[in-house]
Order: sequence, then structure tokens, then C-alpha cells
Amino acid sequence: MIRPMATAKGSGTNSARPKHSRSTVLHSRPPLERMMEIHESVKRGNYPNASTLAKKMEVSTKTIHRDIQFMRDRWDLPILYDPSYNGYKYTRTVDSFPMLQINEGELFALLIAEKALQNYRGTVFEKRLSATFKKIANSLPDIVNIHLNEWDEALSFRHTGESEVEIELFDRICKATAKRKQLIIRYKKPNHKPEERTIDPYQIANINNEWYLYAFDHKRCDIRCFLPTRIESAETTGKIFERPSSFSLDNYLSSSFGVFKGDESYNIRIKFSKTIAPFIKEKNWHPTQKIKALKNGEVELQMSLSHLTDIKRWILGWGSQAKVLSPDELAKMIQAEAKAIIEN
Repeated sequence: MIRPMATAKGSGTNSARPKHSRSTVLHSRPPLERMMEIHESVKRGNYPNASTLAKKMEVSTKTIHRDIQFMRDRWDLPILYDPSYNGYKYTRTVDSFPMLQINEGELFALLIAEKALQNYRGTVFEKRLSATFKKIANSLPDIVNIHLNEWDEALSFRHTGESEVEIELFDRICKATAKRKQLIIRYKKPNHKPEERTIDPYQIANINNEWYLYAFDHKRCDIRCFLPTRIESAETTGKIFERPSSFSLDNYLSSSFGVFKGDESYNIRIKFSKTIAPFIKEKNWHPTQKIKALKNGEVELQMSLSHLTDIKRWILGWGSQAKVLSPDELAKMIQAEAKAIIEN
């Protein structure tokens, strides 16, 4: 567990202190530290009162009352003033102080999450992320004996071809999705005129570092995938929709290789060269995948998919190291694309 250092933050080496009058501003401890001390005193059965606590911690009695109220209302601690003892007590057993406890591995995981989400600075997620990390920081001791700088320098994320999303528009779409508000969007596909669509936004997903909006399209009467970068405007209709309880993006895309879902069923078989085989075997590409070892170190990858667009792009990325064995439709698509690349 992360533990506070023995030396308090900001403590000096000179023990001599000038005397102050009661009217001087008191140098109080951090609120969390005060409440921890109140908790320990009450738990030990010392029956401390606001006056003794205020004097000990160099704060006003009003501050102590606020701390106790916070402990009672926000942390649900059963703290109560007992007139017979002229002090506070717990009305039931309290085993531990309800502060955030986090170990080194968990803190490292949070650092990774924070690094990954740096890609989305300027979006609605930035404010929420910052608020969350502030809460965590305020709940930790003033000094922790972990070198975060070393981790920070050793970890990074890098992406190419990042999409430009209008911040305010993306924020509006996110909020409508969370609040289940129906939207009218102006959507523009490449090389097409903008089109107005009425949608019920079900879920926003980040797939392979690209944002997608899955929504029920009232014009198509079906679920469609929209790219936020292609949405020119989005306004609420004032209607609240009910997202089907049966809808799950994981289930919806279970037969997809990327973002597109189809109504067909394809048995995909791709042979990879000896050079590429180790890269294919070290990853889980799809839930339905089967990898078969072939002679000469080659491998065959098998999958069941409902759409061919995503898998076609992926295969082209491997170049001549991949060969489509089935279906014939996919093989012809790859052949036509490769031919077009050479001719253009």
C-alpha cells in the first residue's frame, strides 16, 4: 500500500515558532488529515469535543463542526455528540476510515488510463477525467513514496491520422447519448451532399483510436454507424428515447472485424507466410478465430464474419504476405483493389 512519509509536508527544521494572538489566522492541517485525527480519537473512545479538537489542530470550532458534519453526511460515519461525556462517540463499530486506499499497481494503471485519455483533451471527457484525478489526489496522503516521474517518462502513447472533431458538437452528442435524447443531425458522407437524419444515439465507441456513434436511424429503421467527424450539426428534438435493454455493442459487433456489421455469413480463410506467422499467432484478432499451422511455418487464420470491408482493408495491410483462400468474393475484392493501386 502507498504510505505517507514520516515527515509532514511543509515542516521546517527550526522548532522555535513566534507566538501569535488568537486573532491571527491559524495554520490548519489539510481537511483529510483533520478528519482522520477526529476519527482516531473518537474510535479510541476519547470522547473529544469541538473545543479540544480545535485547540489541538489550531483551527476554529466551526471548522471542527464542519468536518464532523462532512464525516457524518458524506461518509456516513455514525458520529454523535454525547452530552453525558461532553464529547463525540460512534454509535456503532467503525473498523476503518473511509478514505481512498490505492496500491502501487493500481496507481500505475490509473497513470496508463490518464496517458491514453490525453488523446481526447478538449473533449467532454477531459473535464470528467480531471475532476476524477483531483478527487484521487485529494484523498491520497500529502507525500507518497512512489516516483511517478519515472513512470511518466517511461510510458507514452502515439497515434497517426487522428481525426479532427469539433469539441462543442462532440460534447453535445455525448450528452445526448448519455441522457437518451433524440437528435436531428446533418450528416455528410465523402463525395455526397449533406443529409438530415433523425437518430436515437445508443452508444459512442472508440475503436482502433477512432470515434463512432451507433444509433437507431429512423429513416433506415435500423441501427447505423456514424462518424462524429462527418456530423456537421446536431440538435435535440425534445424527445427522450428508450434504448432497448437487449442492445449490447459487444453482441452487435460480435460478427464484425471492426466497426461494420452485415447480414451475411462469411467463412474467412487467410494464409500467411512464414515471416508473418509469428505476428498472427501472438494476437487475438476475433472471438471466432482459429489458427492452423501449415507446412513450411505458414499459418491459416479462420474467422466467421458478417461484413467484408474491414477485413479487406486489414488483409491489404499485410501485402503479399497474405493470401485469401476463401470466400471467392473476398479474394476478388483484394485482387481488384491491388490492381487499382498499381494502375492508378
